[in-house]
Amino acid sequence: MTQTSVIDRPAQPNPREPSPPRMRRRRRGRILRTVAIVMAVLVTITGWSITSALRAPGDDTVTKLAEWGRDHGLGVVVTAAETVQYRMNPPRSGGTPDMSLLAAGAAESAPVQIGVPGKAAAAAAIPALAPMSTPVSPALKGEGVWVTKVGKATDPLVQETFVRPDKVHTSYLAGVAWMSHTLKFALHPGYQDPGTKGFTLPDHVTKSELSKLVATFNGGFKLKDAKGGIYDHGNTVGTLTQGAASLVIYKDGHATVGTWGKDVSMSPDVAYVRQNLKPLIHDGKLSSNLDGNVESTWGATLGGAYAVWRSGLGVTASGDLVYVAGDALTVSSLADLLQRAGAVTAMQLDINTAWVSYMTYNHHGSTVVPHKLVQFQRPTSRYLSSVSRDFVAAYTA
Repeated sequence: MTQTSVIDRPAQPNPREPSPPRMRRRRRGRILRTVAIVMAVLVTITGWSITSALRAPGDDTVTKLAEWGRDHGLGVVVTAAETVQYRMNPPRSGGTPDMSLLAAGAAESAPVQIGVPGKAAAAAAIPALAPMSTPVSPALKGEGVWVTKVGKATDPLVQETFVRPDKVHTSYLAGVAWMSHTLKFALHPGYQDPGTKGFTLPDHVTKSELSKLVATFNGGFKLKDAKGGIYDHGNTVGTLTQGAASLVIYKDGHATVGTWGKDVSMSPDVAYVRQNLKPLIHDGKLSSNLDGNVESTWGATLGGAYAVWRSGLGVTASGDLVYVAGDALTVSSLADLLQRAGAVTAMQLDINTAWVSYMTYNHHGSTVVPHKLVQFQRPTSRYLSSVSRDFVAAYTA
């Protein structure tokens, strides 16, 4: 009998070891399970993050999602969506505006008499506040005529008017508000930007402050984009930057707008500083680069467009503040309107539809009734509960 050597015997498979195809399937299965677990964790974390963002105080879900996207590396996606939205609804050229907004101005038979602006305590008679000159001539009936919104006709605290922004966007009306130097201004922080830590006021107007509330308006860009800082009674967030356009509020409550390091600077009398970009107007003259490098110099806009929702603030030679806001405003037209309203120094504030807002408040007994300057996106109750961005409030003395 022939014996088969051990060497000649075929190898016997080990029943405990899987075959190569089986091994590949198991390895693939482990990889897929690992990927699934990682994806589940990412989805859970993302869902929790988005849910937390949506549950934050505020009134606009779309804006919260956009802000969340930008803060989490999805700025390109958000910008693309905004670009599509803007291109589907670009600002109109030509046409006529809503004449009902000019009705109050058309009814004014004479300009309002106001007290002497400035730092002097005593009031004296000065010439009537003349109608504001308009970019489009001839002016429509009531266009550029000031109407008292808060205070008495003989002693106004806030006056408003409407004008078309330029000769192209004639179906729009920009709102302009004049605020008396006698008002007391204060800077409220946003709970998200700059945050409330170290700030003297809360992120909203409290019920105890309502009885003296006259007006509120939006602040500037997020600090990472503002190219400047915020200051509140010794607490600084960001960096107070030389040459930056600055809203400065003093401890006695009066406010001004200036260029930091030139006509305004730190002193023991300063209570608040809010910086945002470079001045639009300085020493009564428009800045020379209003139409240059618009997005990098004056802020990223929806769809990279020039004519969008914008807002700005300036100070007159008499010490009163003027605010301008509206849709279809370019940087140049915003600066032009601020200058026409009397600003000798002015700055851009926040831009785009979600952030521009200005309200006045009328008091009827214990009831406070807010009114929008222009039909911006947010509700009139915006600053009466916690908000994510800083804002300015004006109060009676």
